[in-house]
Amino acid sequence: MDDSSNTNATTAMPQKNHSYDDHIDHHFHSNISQRHQHSTTTILPLNSIIIIIISIISLVLILSIFLIIVMLRRLKSVKKHGSCKENSGIHNTSSRFIAPTTIDLNASPADVKGNCLYGGSMRKPASAYRGVQVFTYKELEFATDNFSEANVIGNGGSSVVYKGVLADGTVAAIKRLHRDRKQGERAFRMEVDLLSRLNSPYLVELLGYCADQHHRLLIFEFMPNGTLQQHLHHPSSEYRPLDWGSRLRIALDCARALEFLHEHATPTVIHRDFKCTNVLLDPHLRAKVSDFGLAKMGSDKTNGQISTRVPRTAGYLAPEYASTGKLTTKSDVYSYGVVLLQLLTGRVPLDIKRPPGEHVLVSWALPRLTNRDKVDDMVDPAIQGQYSKKDLIQVAAIAAMCVQPEADYRPLMVDVVQSLIPLAKNFNSVNSPGFLRFHRQSSGLKY
Repeated sequence: MDDSSNTNATTAMPQKNHSYDDHIDHHFHSNISQRHQHSTTTILPLNSIIIIIISIISLVLILSIFLIIVMLRRLKSVKKHGSCKENSGIHNTSSRFIAPTTIDLNASPADVKGNCLYGGSMRKPASAYRGVQVFTYKELEFATDNFSEANVIGNGGSSVVYKGVLADGTVAAIKRLHRDRKQGERAFRMEVDLLSRLNSPYLVELLGYCADQHHRLLIFEFMPNGTLQQHLHHPSSEYRPLDWGSRLRIALDCARALEFLHEHATPTVIHRDFKCTNVLLDPHLRAKVSDFGLAKMGSDKTNGQISTRVPRTAGYLAPEYASTGKLTTKSDVYSYGVVLLQLLTGRVPLDIKRPPGEHVLVSWALPRLTNRDKVDDMVDPAIQGQYSKKDLIQVAAIAAMCVQPEADYRPLMVDVVQSLIPLAKNFNSVNSPGFLRFHRQSSGLKY
């Protein structure tokens, strides 16, 4: 029994150990499997994050390269077409200032046809402001019937002015400068520069220009009543004599034009050649100042004066300007005074056909302007009886101040304007038929 019992016990022991070992082995493998699964679940998200980061970096690099390529192409395009960029400007319907353009007279005809000259983009602007346009020589030939003599409306030493009809039907005055004249070239540059920046109802409007090869032409608004010179000194069926009311308004318009140039233009502009032939009249006999070829800008001034070559316009030059060449705004005031004397007397500034002592208008008129008894005798016979003695004396006093030999004694143009406004407003419209016609068809000018 003992042996049997031992045998059974011995036989039973290995079975018990085998079951324990199986449990341990199962637990061990289960732990390994769990650690493997945990390791796998830990590694997979890390790989995904790395892949996402690499993808984002690659995308950013591709976008950066693309943007760099686009910017380089645009920069190349700007350099290529930089001469056609439009300068920014300020536009005002009453007194427009347009940023100055850079003049390039060596541009090819292709630049003209492409509306890319003087460094400005000549895109067609809004209808409220047409802007300065570029014309080809062929277009202006067509507009003037091949510059026909029948269309000549003015002839000066450096240019010929033609009446023309542009392609859009606009009637214009086309000024053709003579070739091979350095002064004409300078005048062309100055007029384009100034009138493309400055605009006032009292300045003639520049519609466009042509710099096609060696041709230099300026296109202005057409003024159907010609020049003040024609009305005062060459009256005809086309250019009738001016009545007193019209002369007052013309004097005020001219004063406003010079006031604008001296006080409101930036920089200050000195006309330097103000005279009757440069005063144009519109359909309502309202005046606009033209011809800025000899103008000077205030940026050239030193202590308020500009050293410059004196133009050859006898009778209009201020004494200090004629003798020293020193130019100030008071030089324009003197020239204005001479024009005012012409409006008052109907005489030309220099007339050697008159008796001794009357050759020079200013010298003859100055001692009479402040004499109440003699001022009546100075008045142009064409307007006698149309004015009041009080108004005549005031106009004479203004003229006397403007033509003072000493520049410091001359008034500013703003003071001249303020003095003339009440005279023009209070004038009896019955004595000036053109006054009522003007108000029925107002051109927008003010007193």
